[in-house]
Amino acid sequence: MKCLYYLAPTLDSTHRIADDVHAVGVDEFFLHVISRDEAGLHALRIPCGNWFETLDLVRDGLIGAAIGVPVGLSGIGLLSYIQPFGPHMPALVYYATMATAILFCAWEGGLTGIATESTKLAEFQHDIEVGRYLILIYAPQVQEVVVRQMMRARHPTARLAACDPHFINPFWAVRRSPAAALAESGQYPED
Repeated sequence: MKCLYYLAPTLDSTHRIADDVHAVGVDEFFLHVISRDEAGLHALRIPCGNWFETLDLVRDGLIGAAIGVPVGLSGIGLLSYIQPFGPHMPALVYYATMATAILFCAWEGGLTGIATESTKLAEFQHDIEVGRYLILIYAPQVQEVVVRQMMRARHPTARLAACDPHFINPFWAVRRSPAAALAESGQYPED
């Protein structure tokens, strides 16, 4: 499954795209739109992007958990050196120390991620700020070709901005396609 990123110029064109994407067999769960105009999206019942798409919650939580590993190992080393509970401390104390460090750091990372916009969407921030609509279509391999053909044929004003083959991996960067570079240079066709 890939995530196809399309940029649409207007709410009306976004609504038509959403209808056509559903018509070719893509479930509503696999279509999200990110925009400044969330009220307009809700009014037309177009699904908005969720926290996992718009924030770095998962990415920063995983980074925090990774930081928790050396913190936990340091705590275990400190407990082994100081021996506050005697020389024969049960292994459960070491496991609990490690788990506490990892979980605490993952929690702190998640809190940081909630306050941070998604790094995958950083490339499209300018487009969203100027009022364009970023459409995320999660398409299985069998539907990807159908979606791309339908978008080319029925929605020439929407541009394929990027394709993310690793949409599950929060550390994979999304690269803009050449068509999106045209949009940024001001050569974006309007409806």
